[in-house]
Amino acid sequence: RLHGCLSEQDVLEVCDDYDRERNEYFFDRHSEAFGFIMLYVRHGHLRFVPHMCELSFYNELIYWGLEGSHLDYCCQRRLDDRMAEARPYRAPEEPPAEPRGAARRAPAAEGGRWLERMRRTFEEPTSSLAAQVLATVSILFVIVSMVVLCASTLPEWRAPENRSVEEQSRYTAESGGEPSGIIEAICIGWFTAECIVRFIVSKNKCEFVRRPLNIIDLLAITPYYISVLMTVFTGENSQLQRAGVTLRVLRMMRIFWVIKLARHFIGLQTLGLTLKRCYREMVMLLVFICVAMAIFSALSQLLENGLDLGTKNKDYASIPAACWWVIISMTTVGYGDMCPITVPGRILGGICVVSGIVLLALPITFIYHSFVQCYHELKFRSARYGRSLSAEFLN
Repeated sequence: RLHGCLSEQDVLEVCDDYDRERNEYFFDRHSEAFGFIMLYVRHGHLRFVPHMCELSFYNELIYWGLEGSHLDYCCQRRLDDRMAEARPYRAPEEPPAEPRGAARRAPAAEGGRWLERMRRTFEEPTSSLAAQVLATVSILFVIVSMVVLCASTLPEWRAPENRSVEEQSRYTAESGGEPSGIIEAICIGWFTAECIVRFIVSKNKCEFVRRPLNIIDLLAITPYYISVLMTVFTGENSQLQRAGVTLRVLRMMRIFWVIKLARHFIGLQTLGLTLKRCYREMVMLLVFICVAMAIFSALSQLLENGLDLGTKNKDYASIPAACWWVIISMTTVGYGDMCPITVPGRILGGICVVSGIVLLALPITFIYHSFVQCYHELKFRSARYGRSLSAEFLN
């Protein structure tokens, strides 16, 4: 573009400054990043600048007419991971102002600020005093619902096993009037109202439905309404003999409420974010285990049952049965329900245990470093909202 400029005015439209005497062009950009871009022009390899943010370097690439595909493969992967990490924490854009009149812009800005404050109150537990109170109440409801769920499985609470199908159906239908049913209905009402409000104040409704925590909320709330509808429509109909089992399964799905605590605790958020970022390492770990399982299960079945070595171990009658022994040995759990009895089988068992320790330890380092990084990022984000909370408290 500079080569095609015919006047100094055209040159200044392309670059930030121009020195006629020295015939030098000045660009107000990152000088070290430009050096790496020049290395790409000369040698054909484009890599990240050390100790520079990947997103900042990506902005430099866009300015100079390059794309992420021009990077080397290792740097492309770094850029993809960094963009995936930064996407959930990107600051929301301000709503556009009305084009006509300050009187019309003021109500829109006020409404936008109110919606943003409501959104932060429900999404960020440390953003304000109201958000902390709301988070505390939500945590109390989760704890109460879990206590009721655990207590309902005690022999004094649950229905006797010798009830008939009609009695069990009647017991399930009448449980809504008991104290446990009332507490459950109150908790479900709170969770439902919270989910509806968060859906209303959200900016992108489709993105709201796709978020993992919101999906978990739906999985925790929906079974209650399904069980209520099934109880209302089936009643004491003995022909639906599996209705009681289905209702018990749906009621037990309330255990998903525990995952709702991830919205209020950094530890659970760190775990989820680490699993999301380390899915490649997790897949690699599963591949290691599956390959070792296939090898050791076939060898153990051959040594313990396939060959005529004097005794045959019936626990290793098939390779799928031997896979259970392999996974228990590789993870060093060792239930002892089945074990090799031949000398070659015991030698193979020792090799299997040592191999399991080595294979499981290889990807753990990458997962650990990602966990530490995710924890520091979420802690920094929480501290940033904590500073705004302190300012609100002082005001």
